[in-house]
Amino acid sequence: MNYNPRKFRTFPEEWQHKKCAELLRQLYENGSKEMLEHYNEIQLWMDGEPLSHYDPKKISDRYHRHLKQAKVYRSEQGLLPNIRTHDREFAQGPTWPIAIYLDHIRSAHNVGSILRTIEAFSLGNAYFSQDTPYIDHHQVQKTSMGTFQHVTCYPNATLDTLPRPLIAMETSNDAIAIQDFLFPEKFTLAIGNEEYGCSDEVLQRADNLLEIPLRGRKNSLNVANAFAIAAVEISKQKLTKGEENENQL
Repeated sequence: MNYNPRKFRTFPEEWQHKKCAELLRQLYENGSKEMLEHYNEIQLWMDGEPLSHYDPKKISDRYHRHLKQAKVYRSEQGLLPNIRTHDREFAQGPTWPIAIYLDHIRSAHNVGSILRTIEAFSLGNAYFSQDTPYIDHHQVQKTSMGTFQHVTCYPNATLDTLPRPLIAMETSNDAIAIQDFLFPEKFTLAIGNEEYGCSDEVLQRADNLLEIPLRGRKNSLNVANAFAIAAVEISKQKLTKGEENENQL
């Protein structure tokens, strides 16, 4: 930004904060000393607080503060890139033999979040019903944070090709509380859409219905959140069973 102080102050305050956020985003990514000095210079023009040194966390906090002042609101995909290096090059163990069936899920955001959870827990493979947004969808790729590349996915899947038992996540009087259900070694877990849950086809063919007990007024959760809770319970059971098998050897 090639502005002098007098020129810069003539612009609306929201514009000034937006430009500061853009500058911080560049600083966050490349750590340029000159860019830090330029930002601090602008802060003096705005009677703001300069940054003493390059600190990704402080830069991120300041970035979002400027966005708020500029009245710009970001989705998760618009946040600053994750510069931490804690991700592993390889998973810590083999993928479990589980089929995750995405049953007529409409939201690409939810699909991406589910893929991210599948990869995080090495749960298994993802099978997409015909009208569920697939991994070639831009929003699925963004929301999955790149994990779509590490989960084996199958488009246009049919129930006949999936392993049994078929277990459906569904709020129902016939459903078993998820913490009371013992997951088998191999199975298919069906997750229904955001509005109506699992399809009639899945419900008619399901061997078991599972639900997450809730105590609040709402009788359901976002589908990606519900799946994350299921993933924790499945992972806990799998890991516990693995430890028991090791102790028996």
